[in-house]
Amino acid sequence: MAETATLTFNGTTLELPIVTGTEGERAIDIRHLRNATGLITLDSGYGNTGATESSITFIDGEKGILRYRGYPIEQLAEHARFTEVAYLLMFGDLPTETQHTEFRRQLSENQFMHEALTHHFDGFPENAPPMAILSAMVSAAGCFEPALARADDDDHFLELAARLMSKVRTIASASYCKSIGHPINYPRSDLRYTANFLHMMFSLPFRPYEPHPVVVDALDKLLILHADHEQNCSTSTVRMVCSSRASMSAAVSAGINALWGPLHGGANAAVIDMLEKIRRSGESIKTYVERVKTDPNTKLMGFGHRVYKNFDPRAKIIKEACDSVLQKLGIQDPMLDMAMELEAVALQDDFFVERKLYPNVDFYSGIIMRAIGIPTNMFTVMFAIGRLPGWIAHWREVRMAAGGRIDRPRQVYQGPVARDFVPVENR
Repeated sequence: MAETATLTFNGTTLELPIVTGTEGERAIDIRHLRNATGLITLDSGYGNTGATESSITFIDGEKGILRYRGYPIEQLAEHARFTEVAYLLMFGDLPTETQHTEFRRQLSENQFMHEALTHHFDGFPENAPPMAILSAMVSAAGCFEPALARADDDDHFLELAARLMSKVRTIASASYCKSIGHPINYPRSDLRYTANFLHMMFSLPFRPYEPHPVVVDALDKLLILHADHEQNCSTSTVRMVCSSRASMSAAVSAGINALWGPLHGGANAAVIDMLEKIRRSGESIKTYVERVKTDPNTKLMGFGHRVYKNFDPRAKIIKEACDSVLQKLGIQDPMLDMAMELEAVALQDDFFVERKLYPNVDFYSGIIMRAIGIPTNMFTVMFAIGRLPGWIAHWREVRMAAGGRIDRPRQVYQGPVARDFVPVENR
């Protein structure tokens, strides 16, 4: 007999089915609650609400587990390339050599922007936020590339996904070059995905940028670790927009705007901002850490995580990449020295250890990006490039769901009761 939960209201008893996920997660199915009782559930922020059933990503925050399509993040970060992980998220399985070759060919063939799109950069002010530019340009790309406006053509999904993945990288690097007055660099087909992005970011007409293999590997890992994270704010936004049958580019543009919010995608930049404020103030790291313990207005950015209650499984992976980058490149940067000192102090302090406030992925990713020369205002753009395969995977999952309906949350109204209109002269 199927397991149920019993709800009693006004003398009526309702048996609600229990849905069990493949990893043992359990949920009460309330899809027929309103029809049967007139009640809805109230869960501000959706902290206890399962909005969908998904087969893409599994997280266990208490145990520090993150898996893409069943594969532990540790194995993927060690052995896979970002393009392989992107394919895995979107199609459900790691690609064969033939499939990966074809995917990379599609990425290469579709990496150029329509030339008319480049003129759009001239319309933005010099201080325009890069995420605003990225969102606008992704939306505009749907006008210049009819394929990006398709919403119901799964036969061409691989090409569609490759077009968007490739063009987002090109748009992001072009927006950076324009913001500093440098010419836009065209992509190179001989470079892998992340190396090509670095070339487009940093090459100059008189000095081509040849990325160090350690930097390419670290950036690849960074993108893999950010590729998906279950039903977060931006992913839920993409899914909701997609439920209206909007195109992939429209849904992704909405996801970029959700990620732009400082409570979502700005954590790694907040780490660097914190270090910069400490440096300017002349305060020691040790004194700052002591102040964090007593002053609720003093925050230690990049430590702890809302989902992971013990440790962030991504942090250990990216810490090793971070240490490798700093060691191999031999960068002399007081800010990075401060970050390493902060890590050492906090990891040995009982106050943070007892509360399990360990460095998270944002702490180390901010350090890596600063070390390789990516400016702070581009940090969230890098996050978006990494998260793109996850957004695309969720877009496709919504599109392929049988009997999918447009998302339409309910509310509990708390406004004025019915009242009559009063002419303006009598108000």
